[in-house]
Amino acid sequence: MKMAAARTVDRSIVLVATVLLAGKQYGFPSAELWKDVEREYSYVLIVLILTAGFFGVVSPCESWSQRLRVERRLVMRRHVLTAFGQLIEVCRSVTPEIAVSDPGLHIWQRKRNHRHPLRGELTRVATYRLGASPATRRIRPTPGVGVVGLCWKLDQEVSVDVARLARDLVDEAAFSSYRAQEGADSVMGFGWEEFQRYRHRGAVFATPIRNGRSGFAGCVSFDVSHGHDALDAPRIWHILNALSFVVGEDGFENV
Repeated sequence: MKMAAARTVDRSIVLVATVLLAGKQYGFPSAELWKDVEREYSYVLIVLILTAGFFGVVSPCESWSQRLRVERRLVMRRHVLTAFGQLIEVCRSVTPEIAVSDPGLHIWQRKRNHRHPLRGELTRVATYRLGASPATRRIRPTPGVGVVGLCWKLDQEVSVDVARLARDLVDEAAFSSYRAQEGADSVMGFGWEEFQRYRHRGAVFATPIRNGRSGFAGCVSFDVSHGHDALDAPRIWHILNALSFVVGEDGFENV
């Protein structure tokens, strides 16, 4: 049970007990009815008072949900860190070597807001990296923007060798010509300024997270500074897909 639902249960029980006590006090719907109830069930008044007090002060459903949430969050953190450790282990095979602080694992959730009330945008809800550098740069992609945006648009696994693009597209003229010939998807939907800002992550992989109706709910992405071709292998996709399944089952509640 989610925290909001548990809190609603506690408050609903308090409300019902309070309404019944008020009905008893003011003889609603009738004084005769309450007299009959008291004759048959003399303990009902005490039960209502204790119920209102217990659920109002202790909030047992919310407390129980909170304990479960802590346990589930620990389990989810274990899943994520295990996957991240496996990804770092795979990165050890790349030449030149990838520093252990370089890889980044990100979890993105599709959220609607005032700017995109219908389709929403991707919001980064968790990032895992073993170092403070490279810095995580702010981006909230829509379909087709960035690797995660392509993952959303195509609704499938996507990887991009950004380092190769950065080597080939050294100025705005080359970038614009390439984009015009190959289409916006070939440059991750970026303009020249955006491409300059985000091209430092040389290899990016993203896989969808699906909700209970198999719809796109977000994605898991993994990025490093180089080594796309060496990393674009079944093992990487197995790790990312397994993690996306776990996050989708959890519904992002404990990420």
